[in-house]
Amino acid sequence: MKTSLKIAILVAALSTPLSALAHKAWLQPSATVLSSDEWITVDAAVSNDLFFFNHVPLRAEALSVTAPDGSPVEPANVHTGKLRTVFDLQLTQPGTWRLAVINQGLFASWEENGQMRRWRGNAGTFASEVPATAAKLQVTESVGRIETYVTAGNPDTRVFAVSGKGIELQPITHPNDLFEGEEASFRLLLDGKPASGLEVEVVRGATRYRNHQEEIRVTTDAEGVFRVTWPAPGMYWLETSHQDDKASVPQASSRRASYVLTLEVLPQ
Repeated sequence: MKTSLKIAILVAALSTPLSALAHKAWLQPSATVLSSDEWITVDAAVSNDLFFFNHVPLRAEALSVTAPDGSPVEPANVHTGKLRTVFDLQLTQPGTWRLAVINQGLFASWEENGQMRRWRGNAGTFASEVPATAAKLQVTESVGRIETYVTAGNPDTRVFAVSGKGIELQPITHPNDLFEGEEASFRLLLDGKPASGLEVEVVRGATRYRNHQEEIRVTTDAEGVFRVTWPAPGMYWLETSHQDDKASVPQASSRRASYVLTLEVLPQ
């Protein structure tokens, strides 16, 4: 992806709620419930239509795969093309696996010679790449997670260890135990604590073939819990975000945390 396109996407993400953006980032596994030692293929993209490759690939540099015992695993056959990134994964351990793209960094904008300049990077390179005397300088820290979960055999919860950074999922209903017509409950955490008042958008895939997204909108309660009753089987995209002034680095005056999850709902 060209640098200018990367920055354009990040600017939009930092200034607009994800639910209002045309472009949605996602990981889609070929299956989420399997027997042990099977293989899956995962597509990763940023697209206008859910689970349809029509914009740009999701970059693999920040991809993280965690086995049920908590160990990191390298995916196989990683390839980034024009419209998507794809990789394979062998489920060599029984239990639930976490697949995630985790990004944390800084975005800065300032005025220089009457023109708006933009930069993104990390705290380590900020001082050498952003002018100390930049006019109208605004710096935002971004912490984002894009996740999906896959289970080999019986589901478990060992992989849901909390880092305490940004928005994270703490399942009440296991994300690989979802069925049409049933209610599921999840808890969202912000910096390791229940995140109340977060607006959550849930959209069933294949939006390319519908005139309306048919989104479900819910809000987390005082304990960070939200509930969804699944109207139909299929792959679903879940998103939420939060902005505040609790950046973890001194260079930033604000923070934007975001969370995206792909789920599979099975028929009864």
